Amino acid sequence: MVLVSIAAIWMAGPALQRWAAATVTVPMDRLRVATVTRGDLVRDVSVQGRVVAAISPTLYASAPGSITLLVEAGASVEAGQILATVDSPELTNQLRQAEALLGQQSIELERQRIESRQLALEKRKAADLAEVALIAANREKRRADEGHARSIISVIDFEKAQDDLRNAELAHAHAVADADLFDERLTFELRASELSLQRQQLLVDELQRRVDGLAIASPVSGIVGDMLVAQKAAVSRDTPVMSVVDLSQFEVEAQIPESYADDLVIGMQAEIMIGTSAYAGMLSAVSPEITANQVSSRIRFVGEMPGNIRQNQRLTTRVLLEERPGVLMLQRGQFLESGGGRVAYVLDSKGLAVRRPISIGARSLAAVEIASGLAEGDRVIISGTEQFRSAESVLITN
Repeated sequence: MVLVSIAAIWMAGPALQRWAAATVTVPMDRLRVATVTRGDLVRDVSVQGRVVAAISPTLYASAPGSITLLVEAGASVEAGQILATVDSPELTNQLRQAEALLGQQSIELERQRIESRQLALEKRKAADLAEVALIAANREKRRADEGHARSIISVIDFEKAQDDLRNAELAHAHAVADADLFDERLTFELRASELSLQRQQLLVDELQRRVDGLAIASPVSGIVGDMLVAQKAAVSRDTPVMSVVDLSQFEVEAQIPESYADDLVIGMQAEIMIGTSAYAGMLSAVSPEITANQVSSRIRFVGEMPGNIRQNQRLTTRVLLEERPGVLMLQRGQFLESGGGRVAYVLDSKGLAVRRPISIGARSLAAVEIASGLAEGDRVIISGTEQFRSAESVLITN
C-alpha cells in the first residue's frame, strides 16, 4: 500500500509542479493556437467597391445659342457621331464677316504687289536713264580731253565737260541707291500686309473651329448617359449638355479606410474578385482628401477585362500595400487587442502558457509580422487573453 502511494505521488509530481507554477487555469477548448512560421507577408486591404466607367466624358456647348438634341438618353453612339447642334447666329455672322474681311485683304495685297512692281519699274527706269546720261557724259569728257590736248576748245568748255561728267556720275549713283532703297521699302510693306493677312486667316480659322464645334460629337463609343438640358433650350457657352459612357473600359471605385491613407500609392497592385474568379488590377487614382474617414480611390483592370460586369455592380477588391519576404509571421487573432500587440502567451512542452513580451511589425488581413519576442515554431495563443488576468504563466488543461 505504501509503495502504491509513493508511485502515485511520483507520477503526479509534474502535474503538481505545473499547478504550483500557474496562477490561472484555462481549458484548451476555449483557446485558439497558431504556430509562428517564416514566409512572405503581404500587407493588403480588402474593401467593397462599385464598377464605374473609366471614361465618361461630359459634353459642353461651345457657344451661346439654341440646342437641338439628336439622340436620347440610353442611345448607343459611335465615336465621332453628332449628338447635338447649337444654333448660334451671332457666331456664324462673325465668321462671315471675318471671311469677307479676309477676302478684301487678300485682294488688297494683290493690288499692292502690282503697284509695287510698277513703282519699282519706274525707279529702275530712272536709274537706267541716269546710266545712259553717264555714258554720254563720259563720251563728251573724252572728246573734251582730245580737244583740249589739241587746243581746239577753250579751258572753260573743257572744265564744263568735267563738271558734266561728275554730275552724271552723282545722278547715276543716287538713282541706283534710290531704286535699291525703294525695293527694300516695298518688301517691308508687302511683308506687313502679308502678316496682317495671316492674322486675319488665323481669326477665320478660329471662328471656323468654333462654328464646327456647334455640332457636338461623341468623343467615344458607348451609350448616352444623363441629358443635362432640354430640347431647344437656350444655352450659354460651356453649359453641360449630356454625358457619354464608354462601356468598353471599366474601373472599380472603392472607399479605403483612413488608416491606410499614408500607404496608398498610385500603381499599387490589386486583385478584383468577380464571383470565384480573381482579376489583376492597379490602383489608378487616389483622392487627395479624406471624406467620412475614408479615401476615395479607383482601381483599373490590368490585362483582360471580364465580359460579365455591369456599371454600379458591387465587387470585392483587395489592394496589395506591401510585400515582406522571409519574415516571421503569426496568424492574426484577438490577442493583438488583448495585449496591445506587446504581449503574447507561448505554450511550452509542460502545458503552460508563458507570458512573453513581443513587438509587432507589418500587419496584413490574415497575419502579422513578428519583429521580436518569438521564434519560428513557437505555439502562440491567438484568441483573447483577458481571462489570463495578465498572469505570468497559465495552466492549459485538456
